[in-house]
Amino acid sequence: MHFDKASNIASLLAKGFARDFLRLLVTHRNISASEAASRLDLHIQTAQDFLERLYNEKIVIREEVTEGKRPYFRYELVKRDIKIDLDLNSLVDRGYEHSLKNHLIRERKNSGAIFNTPASQDYITSLIVFMGKGRNRKERKINLTRPQGRFLFHLPFPGSDHARIIDIVKKAELAESSLPEILDLVKDLVNFGVIEKKK
Repeated sequence: MHFDKASNIASLLAKGFARDFLRLLVTHRNISASEAASRLDLHIQTAQDFLERLYNEKIVIREEVTEGKRPYFRYELVKRDIKIDLDLNSLVDRGYEHSLKNHLIRERKNSGAIFNTPASQDYITSLIVFMGKGRNRKERKINLTRPQGRFLFHLPFPGSDHARIIDIVKKAELAESSLPEILDLVKDLVNFGVIEKKK
């Protein structure tokens, strides 16, 4: 299941009235938003929005009916077994990761970032990035894992030649299993203007 879909279903189930609302749908052949709202003491728009979101997730179907002058929808439960099956590995684009490890990078000149290194150590514990300009400038501190800290310690300086990410990993004597967290950091630091990629 895609993360956005799982998140949407989870947010529906997290509503304080969700249990009672779903119970109504189980026990009624079909129901309107106004009928559900009156039973659960909800605002009709709240009930309507909830039913429409269930409809978008294909948990209910709807049928337009006419009583009097105004047509309205009646909703019927069609999915009585809701499962959220989320593969967290889908949150990472492994193909992009694989290509990214061969990108050539180095520290960007005049990035303004501050790298904090313990005395006589070969790793960086954290860095401070300044974002924005003038009065709107904000300071952001990023704490690093040990592999990330060792990686940044071996990052080429602004005046040096660019180096492949995978080569920096090897120079830092890191296992390739640490690549995902390093690539995740590199992507952020490129966006923050701390690291530059060779075009």
